[in-house]
Amino acid sequence: MKKSGGAEKKRVRRSSAAVQNGGRDPNSDTPPRKQAAKKDVYQLFAEKVRDHKDLVSRWAVLQETRVEYFRGKDFGGFLRNHPELKDILESDKNAEPEDIGNALLRKNLLVRCDRVVKTLRPGKKKLSTWPAHLEIFPDQVFSENDAFFAWTFVKRRPLWQTLLSFFWPVLTLAICLFPIYPHRCKLIILYSCAGLLLLFMSLLFLRATAFGLLYIVIGKRVWFFPNILAEEATLRELFRFCPKKDEEERPKWTTRLFYALVGVLVILLLRHHAPDEAARARYQKRVSNIIDDVLEWSPTLALSGMMDKQPSMVNNTEPDSSFADKSQTNPEGEGPVDDETGVVGSASEQHDAEVNDNKEDTEQRKHHDDI
Repeated sequence: MKKSGGAEKKRVRRSSAAVQNGGRDPNSDTPPRKQAAKKDVYQLFAEKVRDHKDLVSRWAVLQETRVEYFRGKDFGGFLRNHPELKDILESDKNAEPEDIGNALLRKNLLVRCDRVVKTLRPGKKKLSTWPAHLEIFPDQVFSENDAFFAWTFVKRRPLWQTLLSFFWPVLTLAICLFPIYPHRCKLIILYSCAGLLLLFMSLLFLRATAFGLLYIVIGKRVWFFPNILAEEATLRELFRFCPKKDEEERPKWTTRLFYALVGVLVILLLRHHAPDEAARARYQKRVSNIIDDVLEWSPTLALSGMMDKQPSMVNNTEPDSSFADKSQTNPEGEGPVDDETGVVGSASEQHDAEVNDNKEDTEQRKHHDDI
């Protein structure tokens, strides 16, 4: 009797320990690792679906946090077009998209959201297809009718992003060391950056010109490269050429005529106040001098210049007053000698040169102020 009572106590302790360890049955033949793998099939399925390119998704702000989200109808169509992905779910591979969506919601891999702005803006015929601001929907049930779902787990970082995070500090250090580069490397970097900047500004100018012409002539709002200035766009969407569909009302002919007159007036004003050839040449010379100073700078020249500017050491025991007087005048007594150039010149000539320089600087400042 005592043995049977002790065995029952041990059995009760084992069963309670099994319940505390997650409800695992000690008599089950399934190893713990396989059970954990079964619990993670939806996690693997969610990661696979999120990384797939055919599921259209966007980025938005949800409670001051940027999240990646998709539409419910896109999720259903995606699973119907790619049924092979449901093989990851093993026993639930024959489930419907709605059941899979509800399972992802129960496992907190998804959260249902709703648009913050629910009213039409002036001039709009329908709400935005991809809202930029979302809020949590109270009823967490999967639906394909105007429903948005955001991923809640952190996406695994690919290898190229890890390498890029290591590359950014190296690039920052390389930018800081630009002044000590060889002259040829400086020229390559300068012209490459200037070419990219010119290409980007030309693209924006042509894009705006095409929009203005199409808006005035046919009354259509057509933006080529619509996501070129978007902050929340992927790299593929950033360089998408096809314009978005114009969903706004067609502008009136009076509005188009007004903008046409404003455009012509702006062009005439710019043409009238354009700088002349002399001012353009002076400005180009000044910019060229600044660029040449940056490109031609090197530590060797800087150190040599600093050494040249250091005053020469003179023995304190020797009388230096007569030496200073002789150094300021030439042997023939013609006038003071310039310390930097060593050129002999009279005081009146130096004064005239300074007056002319100040006069030219004043004229240049006045011309730039007029421009």
